[in-house]
Amino acid sequence: MSSLLSEFPITKKWPAKFPNKLQLYSLPTPNGVKVSIMLEEIGMDYEPHLVNFSTNDQLSPEFISLNPNNKIPAIIDPNGPDNKPIALFESGAILIYLAEKSGKLLAKDPVQRYHTIQWLMFQMGGIGPMFGQVGFFNKFAGKDFEDKRPRDRYVDEAKRLLGVLNKQLEKNSWIAGNDYSIADIATFPWVRNLIGFYEAGDLVEINQFPYVTKALEIFLSRPAVIKGLTIPS
Repeated sequence: MSSLLSEFPITKKWPAKFPNKLQLYSLPTPNGVKVSIMLEEIGMDYEPHLVNFSTNDQLSPEFISLNPNNKIPAIIDPNGPDNKPIALFESGAILIYLAEKSGKLLAKDPVQRYHTIQWLMFQMGGIGPMFGQVGFFNKFAGKDFEDKRPRDRYVDEAKRLLGVLNKQLEKNSWIAGNDYSIADIATFPWVRNLIGFYEAGDLVEINQFPYVTKALEIFLSRPAVIKGLTIPS
């Protein structure tokens, strides 16, 4: 199995101490922790590797060999389909792969399965990009822009998306229904970041979305979430 992993150039920069385990290349950002939380939830053995943005690890030839889009997270599963290694990037794709491999957190019923995937795509296409723009304009370089129209454009869209979530959670325990799923694992780290690290809670009037904040609190109390949020350390 070790010889199989050695075929991947990324293992030159991040050698595998446990080559039989799934290899995770990540950073504890909202996108990164989706996969570490998922791995903790399903109880799968894995070896995390820190991709350090401060030293531009994500731009290294070794990392780009695994993900040409130079974004975290990415994985190599040495025990993939047909017992052959598989390399994957894009957090949503990884969540679906791990759910299917483990048989957990993605319903087997076709209707509920696609219902869950649609909410996963809602996060990938809306929540993540829009909340990230709010973070840029509120906390990072964008905060120095005198013209607040770009910031307010993304704030308004973030509030609209939170409203969609709030309405869904008003009638369901979790985003895709009454069962916890990969849709929740994908979404709530971004909500947490928006009101925490991005310091935009007041800006988006988070108190106007009580069902979102209640579900977020329950999500953050899960042992797998508590642990996954800190991985890789």
